[in-house]
Amino acid sequence: MRAITNIPTEIKVLMNHIYELQKGVRQMVLFTCNKRYGEQTIERLESQGIPYVLQPAGSKNLNVYFGKRECLEAIRLIVTRPLNQLTPEEDFILGAMLGYDICAQCERYCRRKCQGDCNETCINRN
Repeated sequence: MRAITNIPTEIKVLMNHIYELQKGVRQMVLFTCNKRYGEQTIERLESQGIPYVLQPAGSKNLNVYFGKRECLEAIRLIVTRPLNQLTPEEDFILGAMLGYDICAQCERYCRRKCQGDCNETCINRN
């Protein structure tokens, strides 16, 4: 009879992010988890020798940035407050650094920058 181990979904997601980082699929990851998994997350990253930056995300969650050291140094300079308080430019840079679809990031930037009131300047408006 095999032992059944229940690994929380958040830790499974973390393990997948670490795998992708180690395989070169990603250079940097933003992992958001419940604070109760913070210690386990830090232990796992430290055991793998992966640098990280922590940022509170509300009262119950934690943002954990991890990956290449040079990316994390930039994160320390850019993300100095909660994510919802980033400027459109900071938000754009963060999304690009995380490898998000660049066209989607451009659309997001324009929406945030214009705050929905840019009909005269938007390209291909319908």
